[in-house]
Amino acid sequence: MWIVRLALERRYTFIVMSILILIATPLAVMRTAVDVLPDINIPVVSIIWSYNGLPAELMANRIAQTHERAITTTVNDIEHIESQSLAGLSIVKVYFQPNVNIDLAISQITAVSQSVIKNMPPGVQSPLIIKYTASSIPVLQIGISSKDLPDEKLYDTAVNVIRPQLVTIPGTSIPNPYGGKVRLVSVDIDPLALTAKGLIPNDIINAVNLQNLTLPSGTVKFGESEFSIGLNASPSTVKELNDIQ
Repeated sequence: MWIVRLALERRYTFIVMSILILIATPLAVMRTAVDVLPDINIPVVSIIWSYNGLPAELMANRIAQTHERAITTTVNDIEHIESQSLAGLSIVKVYFQPNVNIDLAISQITAVSQSVIKNMPPGVQSPLIIKYTASSIPVLQIGISSKDLPDEKLYDTAVNVIRPQLVTIPGTSIPNPYGGKVRLVSVDIDPLALTAKGLIPNDIINAVNLQNLTLPSGTVKFGESEFSIGLNASPSTVKELNDIQ
């Protein structure tokens, strides 16, 4: 009960303290930052690799493991690394020491991610690198479906229509769509005809690559008119791809 005795002996002091608390409370409430998901400095960086059609085991062995080995030799202040691989998707999380320079760490991860692509399956795209904070958790998941449009068209709509509109929202970070089908052209090979001509599948790949080029052209001027010149070097339709020799 000593505090009650002290308050009775020094009642003016406690009255003044009560008035100061009463005045300071509204000011403190007005100046306190309010956020549903406050920015908490957690030194974690997520690297998301995508390669459609590759099973989870190969995603872990050929992509995630290769990237983890490269990270441990070139990135500073790593505490530990975690990874999760699904069909066509690998997520590598790099946990850093509390005193890390996170901007330097992200630049190092970006550099090593570009260099290890050559050791991965052909066609692997650069990964999506995200600095993890409390606001990086998924707060909204959007799924699109259609009874008429094919999977390829839905994927194109998500990437080229929906994603550009959402990314303009301040503070929003959006990964690539998961699922659907990426547009691709499949070449069917007749094994017997290929063997009869002494060819291998790699010869078909080289023939398609050599005849599917993007070459610079230019313009030509006749009198007062200037015309653009287009070279017939890159097939633009499936029919033109079928005519490759």
